[in-house]
Amino acid sequence: MEKATFAGGCFWCMVTPFDELPGIGGIVSGYTGGHIENPTYEQVKTGTTGHAEVVEITFDPELFPYERLLELYWQQIDPTDSGGQFHDRGSQYRTAIYYHNEKQKQLAEESKKAIEDSGRFKKPIVTEIEPAVTFYPAEEYHQDYHKKNKQHYKEDREKSGRDEYINEHWK
Repeated sequence: MEKATFAGGCFWCMVTPFDELPGIGGIVSGYTGGHIENPTYEQVKTGTTGHAEVVEITFDPELFPYERLLELYWQQIDPTDSGGQFHDRGSQYRTAIYYHNEKQKQLAEESKKAIEDSGRFKKPIVTEIEPAVTFYPAEEYHQDYHKKNKQHYKEDREKSGRDEYINEHWK
């Protein structure tokens, strides 16, 4: 099993695309990239800790290759928005691929270049590609939020504009 770490705005919305796919061993919502240890959601949401909301995915590369994770990742985000994602604003909602080894770095850079070269977007691609650093799991109530709080998750996602964007740019 390997790990993949992606920032794509609200971590609740980044779990569902990868959830329950063959080869995915688990998905943990959390925080990475900041300057304080063991941050809380209350701290991270202020945008002052430097952390991004992320999902850490454990996967079997034989069953679900990293390239497929990247393909799915890009289709969940607006890679041209440096100010957050959809209705979630601030650096804590930035987009980034945090690579765990040189092969992931290479594949992430190649996938970003392919998106840039595709002509799909008029603005520059601003998604960062950075080495994975310490990952802090989010509080338990954030884990599997889409299952524990179905109605609130559905309402929040509908209000966010994420699905309209995905349908316009990726379908």
